[in-house]
Parts: sequence; C-alpha cells; structure tokens
Amino acid sequence: MRNPLQDQLLKAGLVKKGKVDQVAREQSKQRQGKAPTGPSAQQVEAQRLLAERAERDRALAAERNAQARASELRTQARQLIDAHKVEHSGDITYRFADGQRIASVLVDVRLRAQLASGALVIVRHGEGYELIPRAIAGRIDERDPGLIVLDHGRGEAAPASDDDAYYQQFPVPDDLIW
Repeated sequence: MRNPLQDQLLKAGLVKKGKVDQVAREQSKQRQGKAPTGPSAQQVEAQRLLAERAERDRALAAERNAQARASELRTQARQLIDAHKVEHSGDITYRFADGQRIASVLVDVRLRAQLASGALVIVRHGEGYELIPRAIAGRIDERDPGLIVLDHGRGEAAPASDDDAYYQQFPVPDDLIW
C-alpha cells in the first residue's frame, strides 16, 4: 500500500521499486504491531497504592462501625435498665461479689427472697447497682453481658478442681446474710 508521494518518487526515478515496497512493508508492520503496551511501572505502583488506601479505608470504616454498634448496644442496655429497674430500699444489706470486691445493696425481705430465687438480677448501672427482673436481664445480657453482676437463675458451672468438687457437698444457701 503506497502513498501518492511514494508513487511520485518512483515515477521520477529517485527511488527503486524494491526500496518503496520495503518501506511500505515496514510501515504496515508498525501499524499492525501497535498492540497496547502493558501498564508502566508507575501506573502499577499507583494502582497498588490506590488499592492499599481503599483497603485501609474499608478497615477503618469497619472498625468505626463496630465501635458505633458497641456504643449503641451499651446505650440500649442502659435504657433497658433505666426503664425496668425495681425500686429497692429496706433495712437488709444484701452483699454480693462484684469481681474481686464485695458490694452491697439495701433490700427488704421480699426483694431478698426474689434475689435468692433468681427472679431478680443485680446489674451494674453507672456508679451503683440496680435490681431488674429476670426477663429483662436476658435482653441486657444480649447487648452487654458485662453489666450483669449477680444472677442466681443461671446454671452453675462445673467444678474446676478436686477441692471444688469436695466442697460441693456443703451447699451454701442463696439467702445467707453475711
């Protein structure tokens, strides 16, 4: 495939026919050989950086969403406690273990019996403790299990050692007043 300039040069005798054909073949090869080249090293590096940044952004967003969800669940648990707490007052000090320390709430005879039977549960609320019904305790446990301090309605765990197994034969009543 020749262009008009090559034809004119051939007619004028300035070039040979073989040379014109060779140049035409080379030009044809160049046109056909222009396959898209692979991305350059800079483009590959830029794409890698974009992918890393997107992954990091996704991880941060997932962490923020998890923190927001946990905060939302804690707020729901506090609202449940506020809405369903049982007013407690009385002259009997009901003591219980909260981790490594002994805490107490004042209750009357009726509330103490309900606590011992498992109908009421003691939960941590702010700086103090509140009594809530067992049905609400299940909903609070789903949202934030760390709030429940004392629940006599839960099943007891299996003995951890031989000493625990031995002392299991000496039951301590739940309504024991210290």
